[in-house]
Amino acid sequence: MAAARVTGNIELPSQLEAHEPPEARGLRRDEVRLLVSNLATDSIEHARFADLPRWLSAGDLLVVNTSATTNAALPATTGDGHAFELHLSTRLPGGLWSVELRQPGEKASLPCSGALAGTALLLPGGGRATLLAPYPFIDSLTSRSRLWAAAVVFPGVADSYLGQHGRPIRYSYVDRSWPNEMYQTVFANEAGSAEMPSAGRPFTPELVTRLVSRGVEIAPLVLHTGVASLESHEPPYEEYYRVPRHTAERVNAARRAGGRVIAVGTTVVRALETVTGDTGTTSPGEGWTSLVITSDRPLRSVTGLITGFHEPRATHLTLVERVITAGIGADASGPCHLERAYAEARRLGYLWHEFGDSHLIIARRDP
Repeated sequence: MAAARVTGNIELPSQLEAHEPPEARGLRRDEVRLLVSNLATDSIEHARFADLPRWLSAGDLLVVNTSATTNAALPATTGDGHAFELHLSTRLPGGLWSVELRQPGEKASLPCSGALAGTALLLPGGGRATLLAPYPFIDSLTSRSRLWAAAVVFPGVADSYLGQHGRPIRYSYVDRSWPNEMYQTVFANEAGSAEMPSAGRPFTPELVTRLVSRGVEIAPLVLHTGVASLESHEPPYEEYYRVPRHTAERVNAARRAGGRVIAVGTTVVRALETVTGDTGTTSPGEGWTSLVITSDRPLRSVTGLITGFHEPRATHLTLVERVITAGIGADASGPCHLERAYAEARRLGYLWHEFGDSHLIIARRDP
């Protein structure tokens, strides 16, 4: 099933975009709304994120992404004084970066389609960047591209430099800049993501304590997210991941015992599915993944998902649909749970994007 079937060509109304963090709306992080897709009954329920323990049981396993969000947006100028914004997407092998060059806009920066290989950029504090080739490199150096492989030179350690001179990436639906702390999850402990692994944002220390006290386990992995593919609707690019041995072992143990493996975010699904073989056994692993979950590839590791609400035509919707199809066991010609869930979310005013509401997709426990 194509993601377009869920939302068609309907543009997301501005009133359904989360323009600010829930804290600015007078809410705790875990007070955002939670739409629950209960696949055991093919039903939809409505709650708050703090109610999450109602749907989880002892023996269930939450797998979380511990990547922290960096200040990946930098002001940049060309030698002739033209102003741009440079988004650092992913640190590549060999000291290179994948980057996106953007131009100033009324509320936030906008895509820039006119960049050329060889463009040199001056960054604050003595930093420099040079666009080398379209990324990924498919055709020629003259191809138009949103992302570029670039040589970026920092005066000093990259993380310290970005902490001083950068700011979090922000798109036009967020009305103003927010400090970096607003883009961190309670699990974040390793800097590397260009944009927040936002499915984990509604968790609070108190909620984590309640879940653990119920016997719900939590296991970490890392996937450093690049810039979002929402604006041009491209498939995700290669991203660095690391699945520790103890996490792989806990995933396998949970499934053997009949527990549910619930990914907190599509980034977790991507990492786990990369290291899970045809037999359903998850192994530890580290490297770069270009895996895209489609209707032609069955899910092998996860039986549930916590995620946000994704824009029309976003590739993440295909992954969400695969989780639902696997949980219900319906084929693409049957009733579409995802269509109904998104219709309910739009009707009841759920909020989209990284500061928005949440969607729990939960399957029945294995016998």
